[in-house]
Amino acid sequence: MSANRREFLKKMTAGAAGIAVGGSAMGMSAKSYSRIIGANDRLNVAIAGLGRRLGAFYAPIAHKEANVELVYLCDVMEKQRERALENFSKRIDYKPKLENDIRKVIDDPKVDVLINATPDHWHTPGSVMAMKGGKHVYVEKPCSHNMFENEILVEASKKLNKVVQMGNQQRSSDHTIEIVREIHNGIIGTPYKALALYTNKRGEVPVQKKAPVPTGLDWELFQGPAPRRDYTEETWDYNWHWYGWDYGTAESGNNATHELDVARWALGVDLPLRVDVEAAKRHFINDGWEMYDTMETTFRFAGNKIIQWDGKSRNGYDTYGGDRGTIIYGSEGTVFVDRGKYVLTDRGGKVIKEVKSGSAEAGTALGGGGDMTTTHVINFFETIRGKAKLTAPIGDASKSMAMVHYSNIAYRIGKGFDIDDKTGRMFDREAMKLWGREYEPGWEPTV
Repeated sequence: MSANRREFLKKMTAGAAGIAVGGSAMGMSAKSYSRIIGANDRLNVAIAGLGRRLGAFYAPIAHKEANVELVYLCDVMEKQRERALENFSKRIDYKPKLENDIRKVIDDPKVDVLINATPDHWHTPGSVMAMKGGKHVYVEKPCSHNMFENEILVEASKKLNKVVQMGNQQRSSDHTIEIVREIHNGIIGTPYKALALYTNKRGEVPVQKKAPVPTGLDWELFQGPAPRRDYTEETWDYNWHWYGWDYGTAESGNNATHELDVARWALGVDLPLRVDVEAAKRHFINDGWEMYDTMETTFRFAGNKIIQWDGKSRNGYDTYGGDRGTIIYGSEGTVFVDRGKYVLTDRGGKVIKEVKSGSAEAGTALGGGGDMTTTHVINFFETIRGKAKLTAPIGDASKSMAMVHYSNIAYRIGKGFDIDDKTGRMFDREAMKLWGREYEPGWEPTV
């Protein structure tokens, strides 16, 4: 972590302590005092989706100088609402409301901000609903389930004049910002290729079997925009990622989003001209995992630039000296950057500079959170107040998201295709059939 970042977080913590002391001196509680100071700038926040990403929001919500109030904790599973309340009660001195239905949260005019950490199929529909309800939105990756949603999310943000930031938190990483700036200034000559990588050791997944809906789960609302089907065991708790395309976006949507975003940022490119994919399910062949678990994708861009994605979900072999990150090749050198460091080498491979961030941001562990997420969320809050600019505007983030969708579409139709790098449209009829998805009637997102 840089000295500036450490000082920033230290000031936030000190500010919280100062409020408590000041409150006592004036004969009122810290809670009462905090409701007076900065009331005009206070943002009322709701979190929808209280699963594994919940821990990422403890710090940015709890810091007093973030000047927000958590008014709702919303989830379709009762035990997740109760767990979230218990965990937040250790960090805040007031009690947010618990709600099952995101639509009721959106209908509350007191809510200024929705943090949308629901499953993938809810990201765009829930975010568009929130914007139409007057809310600004922090939406976890992937910001969209398909290309149709990718476009409508950006359109809604512009038309409704709402601040929307995706959870691509490495855009708020000091050491990544530093090295990308240096790449753009020529430190490795002309950057021509980036390799985005992810390696994990995910295990066997149960085969889906029809089962009773778990106690406390609103299965109807879980499905939301997706076509209706019977409940199958294991679906609601994370394995929806791997059980077909109704809810998830496979490992590309789950993790490639981050590294492809850094790769595109470093190379200074927008949409690709072509995508080619080699992908398959290669582990636990008879288990319930219904998508690829191994993927290699090549994207070709104008200016003879290339981005490659090497994703291994269930093979932990350390090919590149890290379980996730991005390698950027230039005419005069190379950079490896991940969430914890960057390493700059010359053309001969000699290490010129290594910077470790000291960040506590999670890597491949489920859930996560840390310094980058905290800074990313606070950047979003401050942009709403007009005191900052988004580090990852949704119009730009959606271009990285498009790369994910192109990868998945190429896998699903079994061939690569050319792309109009101005409009994002695919020059392939089969591919264009997967531009959108089938929605449950009445749930298609519209602006």
